[in-house]
Amino acid sequence: MLKLPTRLYNTIPPRLVKMTVEQHQQQQQPIQQHCQNGQTVTYVNPELTPVEQAKPGRKVELPFGFGPLPKEHSDKTIFYFDIDNCLYPKSTRIFEMMQVKIHAYFKHNLQLNDEDAHRLHHDYYKTYGLAIEGLVRNHQVDALDYNSKVDDALDLHAVLRYDKPLRDTLLKVKQSGKFDYFWLVTNAYKNHALRVVSFLGIGDLFDGLTYCDYSKFPIICKPMKDYFVNVFDLTQLDYNNKDVLAQQWFIDDSELNVKAAYDLGVGHVIHYVEHEEDIAKLKQKDDFTKYYEEGATGSKIQILSSFSDLPKLVGV
Repeated sequence: MLKLPTRLYNTIPPRLVKMTVEQHQQQQQPIQQHCQNGQTVTYVNPELTPVEQAKPGRKVELPFGFGPLPKEHSDKTIFYFDIDNCLYPKSTRIFEMMQVKIHAYFKHNLQLNDEDAHRLHHDYYKTYGLAIEGLVRNHQVDALDYNSKVDDALDLHAVLRYDKPLRDTLLKVKQSGKFDYFWLVTNAYKNHALRVVSFLGIGDLFDGLTYCDYSKFPIICKPMKDYFVNVFDLTQLDYNNKDVLAQQWFIDDSELNVKAAYDLGVGHVIHYVEHEEDIAKLKQKDDFTKYYEEGATGSKIQILSSFSDLPKLVGV
């Protein structure tokens, strides 16, 4: 359940939910310059100082860009990674920052009061998985304008730091030789995804990115089957072959998304759940035994509460 807007505004410092027009234009321009640079995507984050940019992984380099991967052997193994609230902790409060901006967009663009804006936002989130999908379907909102005023306007520099422990964890898994590719999959637009992995210092560890394309209609996002099918197409995966799907890996913080991946036949699904109270709530659900299991046999969804334990779960 989304928190009430008044609580959000009262608990998020104003400096974390405001970005000047100049700052927004500055951070967006390099993305426009580099995203269409052939198959490889390179992004240099203009929000970082020269000293910050010098650290490994701050420059994003995706060898296969937004796909597709080259056609090759069918037995490749890919590790698919969600980004938001998965590669960084919820304590960054980026989700709350985003809710403030989404609420403001509903309120001002649809001319709603706080209560109606909150209700409609929540309804669209539950119905479509993304608030923007409901806005586009029902109000003909310009999705890219929405993105510029919500995701792109977040002051990520204020809350995301270079994360060497995360980088070391991912490197350990990547260098194990168990995976042919690391691939990012997000419900955000490409701008936001590139900024996040740059700030975290992991922009050189992934082979490609599949994002939610706000320029297309209808908007396709997780947990929709079409989103996963698109991911599999872009990574040249034969998703009709059960044996091929059974050797793929996927990690996400969303219960809906991990269940969708499991239902499609992805063999190694990891639900990243940071807090014990949230794990306890999961275990109370009627379908818990259908989808989840204790231990690490890999036949059902595995719960991961600390990202540093990922190598152990993977078996490296």
